Amino acid sequence: MSKILDGKKLSNLLALKLARKIRGLKIKPKLVIIQIGDLAESNTYIRNKKAFGEKIGAEILHKRYRKNTKESRIINDIKNYNRDSSVHGVMVQLPAPKNFDIERVLESIDPKKDVDGLTAINTKHLFDNHEAFVPATARGILSLLEEYKIRLTGKKIVIVGQSSLVGRPAMLALLNRGATVTVCHKDTEDLEKETKRADILITAVGKPNLISRKHVSKGQMVVDIGINVLKNKKIAGDVDFQNVSKIVKAITPVPGGVGPMTVVSLFQNLLKAYALQT
Repeated sequence: MSKILDGKKLSNLLALKLARKIRGLKIKPKLVIIQIGDLAESNTYIRNKKAFGEKIGAEILHKRYRKNTKESRIINDIKNYNRDSSVHGVMVQLPAPKNFDIERVLESIDPKKDVDGLTAINTKHLFDNHEAFVPATARGILSLLEEYKIRLTGKKIVIVGQSSLVGRPAMLALLNRGATVTVCHKDTEDLEKETKRADILITAVGKPNLISRKHVSKGQMVVDIGINVLKNKKIAGDVDFQNVSKIVKAITPVPGGVGPMTVVSLFQNLLKAYALQT
């Protein structure tokens, strides 16, 4: 059986460190979470973020908007938060409703308060290896691997999935740490060949059991970021955990792997934003 990279356990330890930092601050860090619409998945993610924020002593303002709200109204509110010195971070819970100009909304966030790292300026910093805020999931991956003393420099890393939220930011963040990174996608030929040669395999597709025992080899580390709700309401990742865990050296569970680390990373970014503004 492989080693379990326990993100939930690690997030609890990091939460204690964040709580100690916040206790020593005169003004508490404040995060504004903007939600457009009422997706069940978004409600769950936001609930987890609010619970974690409250646990470490941060202030959370959850601002809800109907899915048919005009972008201009949300942008106007964001600009007010940009000017408000009591607000240190602003994020928009994704995905946004269809036919909604989410890029326009995201670009209205002050880059110094962009704790999700999604504005063009912060993306450019990541691209140029002058990181300001690494997107939370990508930072969560890095933190998990680093806390478990998994060396990244010189390692062959294969990422399955090229989304702008996970795959691409993770690729850049890992390149910045000296890894050799290959990104696979739906047009990749012979996926099995590509994934089996990795030292570290990361998957973020959203397709249950995409990665089976034929995609992996001994000695690998597998990081599963996929979140899939099955018919029985259980949560599963992209990896056939039961069979793959018998082969590889280390693996993240779903749930309890990268998910909790993503939440921690958001608040680590919030503390960084706080330091930049005070």
